[in-house]
Amino acid sequence: QVCAQLCRRPCYCPWVPPRCPRGSPLVLDGCGCCKICARRLGEPCDFLHVCDQSQGLICDYSSASAGTGATCNFEDDEEGCEVNGRVYRDGEIFQPSCKMQCQCLDGGFNCIPLCQEDVRLPTPDCPYPRRVEIPGKCCPEWICEAQDQHLLRDARAVSPLLRFPCQEWGTEWSACSATCGVGFATRVSNQNRYCRLETQRRLCVLRPCPALPAAFPA
Repeated sequence: QVCAQLCRRPCYCPWVPPRCPRGSPLVLDGCGCCKICARRLGEPCDFLHVCDQSQGLICDYSSASAGTGATCNFEDDEEGCEVNGRVYRDGEIFQPSCKMQCQCLDGGFNCIPLCQEDVRLPTPDCPYPRRVEIPGKCCPEWICEAQDQHLLRDARAVSPLLRFPCQEWGTEWSACSATCGVGFATRVSNQNRYCRLETQRRLCVLRPCPALPAAFPA
């Protein structure tokens, strides 16, 4: 009876389908008649305005009794996170770009860089380092600008390497890159065989990540 009242036959739909916001696909309405924009997580919904089922969303009527109306929610009511208009389930690992990998945790998300975030300081053999984007590669790379060889020889003559005891120097280790699980910390130091300033990194763990809920047997 509800379908008979809300769904009219034949269908009368606009000539031009609606333009949906990013992350909201075109789907058929609840009557299976016209193309509409699927409702996203937290958006209002009803019989006609359906939720995005590709994201595991259903129209949750549990809050309708409180007078707030039905909203789109996960079917099992688990927490998720929305990034760039797309919803990810709790515990899901995703890459918003080729330079970063993230994991959805407890409604938020933690990310670690996939490109080496090092800092190259000038050295006698590379006095003018420059980081450039390489076509076809995701991560930028360091190159050394071509300089006058006389300047390079003068720099080596003033500070010849490995001809004197290395005076160790380094910065403090940075904060861990991840709030839970394995991350990395970086520092700038000359504690290496060539006594050159370089960016060093080491693994770190502030705390274990929360355990994911066990899946119920089918």
